[in-house]
Amino acid sequence: MTDNIGKKEMPTTWRCGRFLFDFSKRKRPIVMGILNATPDSFSDGGKFRSAKDAIAMAEIMIAAGVDLIDIGGESTRPGAEPVSLQEELDRVLPVIEGLKNCGLPLSIDTYKAETMRQALHAGVDCVNDIWALRQDGAVDAVLENANCGIVLMHMQRDPLTMQFNPEYQNVITEVMQFLRERANILLNKGIDRDRIALDPGFGFGKSLEHNIEMLAKFDAFSEVGYPVLAGISRKSMLGKITGKEADQRLAPSIAAAIMAADRGARIIRVHDVLETIDALKLWESVNS
Repeated sequence: MTDNIGKKEMPTTWRCGRFLFDFSKRKRPIVMGILNATPDSFSDGGKFRSAKDAIAMAEIMIAAGVDLIDIGGESTRPGAEPVSLQEELDRVLPVIEGLKNCGLPLSIDTYKAETMRQALHAGVDCVNDIWALRQDGAVDAVLENANCGIVLMHMQRDPLTMQFNPEYQNVITEVMQFLRERANILLNKGIDRDRIALDPGFGFGKSLEHNIEMLAKFDAFSEVGYPVLAGISRKSMLGKITGKEADQRLAPSIAAAIMAADRGARIIRVHDVLETIDALKLWESVNS
């Protein structure tokens, strides 16, 4: 395999299916709104379980100014049990059908190749995969679509075991190397560079100390040469620092979003869309 990635200048655009984000024309990061069609996600599981409720929540996000909606049908919280393919499809496809013409890009949060295929066929614009396309058939699924965006995330082990004493010699360099290798695989398959974004995976096989170091040094991840996503919203690292339960972590979630934006995040994945966008508007005004 050739090494198509060194330390490169970050692309100015990110292709996301029917949509193209141009970072040369926008200062604030893309806000990706989390839409969980699950009964057991760590933060809002069950709240938007029905397709009707999920679509109604998406409409609130749209009114708040969200840039991208990330639809998930399987919880990936620590210790989460996997769900069947059919159950995942039953959860997400009606939501995609209801939102595909909303005027904004949709993302599917899945690691299953068949879910990727069916979601892309149904109208989503991006595949967001916690396994970075390491599951059987996943790379082929995105190869079948000429334009979909791809978010590759780092995770140590799997959701059932990832938080059992995660260890690194150097979390920054090891996460960067993993993401570099996964992106290289796609480049060597002929996928355009501007379709790829990277996610260092806060909370996925990292201790509190690892997570803090990744946020403090978040700008290092941009050196790989792709837009970088920060997904810290309501995560347990914030609870460990503040002592707050998941539904009381708005303030630290916004603080983390601003810290990530300051350190080069191009995409910020959040639960609280309106509040995060308001905070980023202020950030944008000060940094314009």
